[in-house]
Amino acid sequence: MSVSAASAASAGTGVFVLSLMSIPICYLFNSLIANSAQAFIFAGCSTVIILSIAHVMFKKKAPADPLFYVYAVYAFFSVVNLIVGLEQDNIIDGFVTFYLRQANPHINTAHGHMISYWDGCVHYLMYLLMIAAITWGDSYRAIGLYWVGSFLMRAIVYILGSTVGKHGTEVNYFLLLHMLYISVSVWACFRIFSQPSTQEDELTEAEQKSLLDRPLDLLFIIYLVPAFAFCVFRGLVVLDCSSTWCQEYTQQYEPYLKDPTAYPKVQMLVGMLYSGPYYIITLYGLMVPGCEWMPDLTLVHSGALAQAQFTHICASLHTRTPFSYRVPAGGQPVFLLVNILYALMPQALCYRCRTMPAFFLRLTRDKKTE
Repeated sequence: MSVSAASAASAGTGVFVLSLMSIPICYLFNSLIANSAQAFIFAGCSTVIILSIAHVMFKKKAPADPLFYVYAVYAFFSVVNLIVGLEQDNIIDGFVTFYLRQANPHINTAHGHMISYWDGCVHYLMYLLMIAAITWGDSYRAIGLYWVGSFLMRAIVYILGSTVGKHGTEVNYFLLLHMLYISVSVWACFRIFSQPSTQEDELTEAEQKSLLDRPLDLLFIIYLVPAFAFCVFRGLVVLDCSSTWCQEYTQQYEPYLKDPTAYPKVQMLVGMLYSGPYYIITLYGLMVPGCEWMPDLTLVHSGALAQAQFTHICASLHTRTPFSYRVPAGGQPVFLLVNILYALMPQALCYRCRTMPAFFLRLTRDKKTE
């Protein structure tokens, strides 16, 4: 192994070790913090300290990409979020007790609880993978775009749900830190989008095949039609549509859509306003060759829908949701089947677009001339 490769591996390992330092740090500061002002100061100072430690640790061996430091800090706080989720479920105790009492009320809702687990597991894994790719000089654009979709869904639902829900007037210092996190993450999103695509410009006979000669794409097109109808239907449900179908669906399968925290309502509206047009655009992309934006678009959407569906399914069943808003026992099989399929199909479509992209590539001038 060369010196540069060894240094890169060491930097990646250092980030992993740094993230695990959040465990003793949380326990220590939970014992020392006495009020919310101290908690706010701690949260800000801990960010500065983490950045300083990362700079000292990796000053001579860290890559030049600034996102390396961003993801190092995010990995640290992802472990903190996992600790939050575990303490909320009484699996551990004494690590973030004060934070759970003083933080924004959304953290104690079923939606916020599931966000903690998602960030502590899925986002944490993505941060480590992107850090590993950065240290080895590989492209992390694909993982980054998946994270972009997940982050955007999380941020939009959090901001709007916290504003219009029953906790809209209960904000504190931690909201400022969260807005800082969102601002830095938006900048990271633009950095990821600006990276060159690693897709190879190769064309095969798939470019010339009709839809009937592409049975897999035909299957996805058949799926997109009911998926579009489903996301619009749930959007109408949260808008208090008076249709008998909407009312019966809410009562029998998804009463969580009426939860007063407003997070499920906002999530369904975001799905209707963004996923709805996405399905129409994707229909076009699967039928017309040369839509080079399809692989990237499916990556972003699959990340967003994976985050949204995980949060929605788990929160609908979790004990933190009031009993009257949980999925009735008789409706759980249908609820799980429909929502799991709705979450998995975009992942399959994304995998198809990423692994077999020939249909979405455009003919170059030279090949047209030939």
